[in-house]
Amino acid sequence: GKTGPYGCSLAGCGTRVERSVERIYGGNIAVEGEWPWQASLQLNGIHRCGATLIGDIWLLTAAHCFRGYLITYSLYPSYIYFDIAVVQLAYPIQFTAAVHRICLPEASYIFPENITCFVTGYGALRDEGPSVGELRQTEVKIIGNEICNRWNVYNGAISAGMLCAGYLEGGSDACQGDSGGPLVTPDSRGIWYLVGIVSWGEECAKPNKPGVYTRVTYYREWIAAPWKPKTFGLYIYIHMMHIAPLFWSVLVSEQAWCLYWRGSHPVLLKEMTTHRD
Repeated sequence: GKTGPYGCSLAGCGTRVERSVERIYGGNIAVEGEWPWQASLQLNGIHRCGATLIGDIWLLTAAHCFRGYLITYSLYPSYIYFDIAVVQLAYPIQFTAAVHRICLPEASYIFPENITCFVTGYGALRDEGPSVGELRQTEVKIIGNEICNRWNVYNGAISAGMLCAGYLEGGSDACQGDSGGPLVTPDSRGIWYLVGIVSWGEECAKPNKPGVYTRVTYYREWIAAPWKPKTFGLYIYIHMMHIAPLFWSVLVSEQAWCLYWRGSHPVLLKEMTTHRD
């Protein structure tokens, strides 16, 4: 099929309603359909994390979003270094103009420093603040790992599987509750690609402390692994990094996780109860 400059198939991915985006933290409210791949992962009706639709039953999010809700394995990765998880839905989503998937870049593609990206989420507008009810967006720039590893920034903490985005002077950033959400950028034709997954940072929009994201190209081959969807009822399965490349885990405790797409009004697409495997 037709491919884009980042190497991804363009079969129905990465298109959206065109809107102007102003300069989450320092951002403005998105309108319905503006970011059609953005999801809200909610536990008992409360927003916990963002996620990104990459297929009709697959979403990408941050592994740390499920800390405390997963069956414990004897060998488990550090969340900060493998902060990526794939969520499998119980049933496929029907794509519409307002709900569809983002494009994934090829593993070999290098997003250049200082390109403009956008981060979206339902998270706090200030450090330690509450999550907000509306999807918000803000503009950030990619900052090279060499700069981000300077002693006065993150002092060597940024690994090859991470990338930084924001402004060294501060002002625009993701914040609490945005975790797991997308960092995206368009190509010259307006096709949107997933650059990163909101992972961590020191406070929000603080000078010399840009947001840190899971680098999607670093995990691209793992994301594209030939998974066979699990067969189950109304459950949510989490696919995470492990020392053996692939394994499945089931959310534990009898609690309800819900997946929402939210524009001007919440729309419940899937409700997933959890069980002990």
